[in-house]
Amino acid sequence: MSLLIDVLSWACLLAGSAFCIVGATGLLRMPDFYTRMHAASVVDTLGAGFMLLGLLLQAGLTLVAVKLVMIGALLLLTSPTATHALARAGFARGLKPLLAAEEGAPSKP
Repeated sequence: MSLLIDVLSWACLLAGSAFCIVGATGLLRMPDFYTRMHAASVVDTLGAGFMLLGLLLQAGLTLVAVKLVMIGALLLLTSPTATHALARAGFARGLKPLLAAEEGAPSKP
């Protein structure tokens, strides 16, 4: 049983790390502020969730597990709120989204 928990834990940790790497790559490669913010917020929240799940499996039923659950709840509440506030602040400062017609792509008739 311990081997199964270890394998599941490592799978979650590796999946979380992969999601964080994909989010960081998206943060570097996306063309404008809003798409970068979307890549960073959605993917990194999922990556952190997988990592916390992997650590939770390793912790078992202990006080550490309770702390990890509290950290996960905090991340699930604060990450979307911070992303929304950042998007509103960017829009209020006049930062417009990059549209397809501005990139040189043909516009729809």
